Amino acid sequence: MVKVILVGNGAREHAIAEALVRGGAILRAFMAARNPGITKLCNNNIKIGKLDNFEALASFAEGCDFAVVGPEAPLVVVCADALQSAGIPCVGPTIQCAQLEGSKDFTRRLLDKYNISSNVPHTKFSKRDYDRNAILSAMETYGAEGYVLKPDGLTGGKGVRIAGEHLKSYLEGLQYATASLDSGDDLVVEERCEGEEFTLQTFVDGTHVVGTPLVQDHKRAFEGDQGPNTGGMGSYSMPDGLMPFVNQADVDQAILVMEKTVRAVKQETTETYKGFLYGQFMKTPKGIRLIEYNVRFGDPEAMNVLPIMESNFVEVCQKILDGTLGGQLRFQKKATVTKYLVPTGYPDNPAANALIEVNTDTLQKVGAKYYFASVDERDDKIYTSKSRAIGILGIADTLEQAEQVAEHGTACIQGNLYHRRDVGTKNLLQKRIDHMNRLMSKK
Repeated sequence: MVKVILVGNGAREHAIAEALVRGGAILRAFMAARNPGITKLCNNNIKIGKLDNFEALASFAEGCDFAVVGPEAPLVVVCADALQSAGIPCVGPTIQCAQLEGSKDFTRRLLDKYNISSNVPHTKFSKRDYDRNAILSAMETYGAEGYVLKPDGLTGGKGVRIAGEHLKSYLEGLQYATASLDSGDDLVVEERCEGEEFTLQTFVDGTHVVGTPLVQDHKRAFEGDQGPNTGGMGSYSMPDGLMPFVNQADVDQAILVMEKTVRAVKQETTETYKGFLYGQFMKTPKGIRLIEYNVRFGDPEAMNVLPIMESNFVEVCQKILDGTLGGQLRFQKKATVTKYLVPTGYPDNPAANALIEVNTDTLQKVGAKYYFASVDERDDKIYTSKSRAIGILGIADTLEQAEQVAEHGTACIQGNLYHRRDVGTKNLLQKRIDHMNRLMSKK
């Protein structure tokens, strides 16, 4: 039996834990809070602590065959390096390779230096020394509704501000930029892309980049794509593994970009990228554009692809470490829809410490799966935090059927929670198809 330690305690990690156990792993978990789903899969072999306490992590990992790191934050501060130094191979990139997510400027400069297509023009401003007029000039270069502002480091998916959507004037853009810089974040001003985003999650063994079914996330907090950005309110995938507005040629191009990026990282840092790599791409009238890289599985997107994975996840992880990945992976030809239940008031003023009750019998009857996210189990009761609480997954032959399973599943959870009912619906998908068709007709 293969002994594996999992780092992290969100819904993404719950889905990873399920896939590891399904693959035959004996699992233990190092978590910041007690996720009841992961705890059960580990048979209570868990340790609670700060995810950047690498000494405690390495001690708890002793005797494991390898580690899988779920969230990005530990990876960008030497988690993989610390585990490897302790003799525990890690499915997750070293700190040098993790710059692909840890620094947006690093990624943009890397793609420029190695002539990798799909890049977006950008300008970086330093928190140590910046000029307000230079920031304004950079925004004006792209036009009043043609720029995007991004803190250079990690923001949990909530730091991006788009001109014309979040920012209504150059003044608002300048205010956000200077506030971000003054708070201690470097800032990137990028050209805004117009199109439809899609998520391509892959497995990387240093040479091979092997893809999974495409997923589309919904960042906005409220129905109709309204409200502030979140870590993701839900996502869907299609039975053919593509999107109605993304064809196989688009995917092949995105994979090629990711393969070239992995080689470029090796040339730039001398270190080999091993782990998961998530490319957030956008299809535009000018072609495929890279919005950003994430050095881990997506959350919620991991819940869409891992439960329908037919290949043995433990064996895939071993091949990543051995550098023998190659070939295609097997997935069920099913549609999936994930809907996130979040505390009332999320993301701006979430209601924390609210009791959640999960009717597992009813969930099973409606055919929905569930994955605990940012919750805490105390005295056999489950409470919300200030972040997303629980992901509900529907799997079916069609998107419409999967959406209904997920929607019925949300009714099996009681608590001070809300969710976006429109995630995965036919009407919302058609809105995206129409949007892409209008753009492509203007080419």
